[in-house]
Amino acid sequence: MRVLHTSDWHVGRTFHGRDLLRDQEAVLGGLADLVSDEHVDVVVISGDLYDRAVPSGEAVETCVRVLSRIRAAGAEIVVTPGNHDSAARVGAFADFASAGGLHLRTKISRLHEPVLIDDEHGPVAFYGVPYLEPDPARHALEASADVAGAAARVEARTHAAVLTEAMNRVRADISTRGEQTRSVVLAHAFVTGGDSSDSERSIAVGGVEDVPGSVFGGVDYVALGHLHGPQRLDEHLRYSGSPLAYSFSEAAHRKSVWLLDLDAGGLSGVDRRELPVPRRLATVRGELEDLLTSAEHAEHEDCYLSATLTDEVRPLEPMRRLQQRFPHAVHLEWQPEGGRATAPLRYSEAVRGRDDQTIAKGFVADCRGSEPTESERLLLQEALRAMDIAEVRR
Repeated sequence: MRVLHTSDWHVGRTFHGRDLLRDQEAVLGGLADLVSDEHVDVVVISGDLYDRAVPSGEAVETCVRVLSRIRAAGAEIVVTPGNHDSAARVGAFADFASAGGLHLRTKISRLHEPVLIDDEHGPVAFYGVPYLEPDPARHALEASADVAGAAARVEARTHAAVLTEAMNRVRADISTRGEQTRSVVLAHAFVTGGDSSDSERSIAVGGVEDVPGSVFGGVDYVALGHLHGPQRLDEHLRYSGSPLAYSFSEAAHRKSVWLLDLDAGGLSGVDRRELPVPRRLATVRGELEDLLTSAEHAEHEDCYLSATLTDEVRPLEPMRRLQQRFPHAVHLEWQPEGGRATAPLRYSEAVRGRDDQTIAKGFVADCRGSEPTESERLLLQEALRAMDIAEVRR
């Protein structure tokens, strides 16, 4: 059996205010071609199908079109929700969807019940372990303990504790099946040793968010989701990463999916397939005029751009001017050489023994990097005088 491992689609996400639905559909729809070309039997999506618990209608329609294309290409699909998803919404009509080859594994109480898909060597059991918020997951696991034949209590309120209990139930189910049954676990979690980026939402509870990889022992392959960079923690333990970059910290990522093969003995090999990049990300630093005129920045003109301006004085309308050359500039910071803008603010010390006019002039100087002009000082004087008059009238 050939399985394609992907995750963290975040359908409906924007990039610094830019709508990404068209890019998302182009890249994700291309997975259908990969399914056809590589003879993929099953596609697994390990959480964060959507970017929010209540996705927009457009995001849902995009996701439906993509999943339909993948199914039409010949693959069964197994999905488990992540921390951005609403498990109840993703899992709606799950029993009906499974008849059409879309298997939605969203219920904590049933995470030990696999999707069974056969190949010439026998069944492969796919277990969906959704994102487990420690307290709700603990209660759900305890409530279903009798059904699962598991321990009655999950004492610790941590990700490691609830995931350990979840995997104990998975392993208990595997032990009841024949030796010819191979196993794949979909899990949405932060495993120790993984490299994070700026676009993942923290899942820390009580200051601890990661879980040891040893929690996932005893299965043939673990298809992880949550971290957005593709990475290998062990031969059988991998993150596919997100299909698109969702922060500038991912500019160097090579977005991809994993193709794994299962033979009669279990995992026989894993290959990587890179995904297309709809629009590259770039970061630049320098004075505004140099960024607008230098030939060395020509290669970035069609990129999503993050610019750090080092001008001593904050330029006027910098984003508008940047976008005249870089139409996809989306992020801007001002960090003048010498660190004026990053100096720590100590308000009580700054205003002690100073009158209102001195404080106002100092504010202008700190924000802009230069003292107010004579005409600006007169305007500040007039504004402060008007404020005093208004206070007296009250």
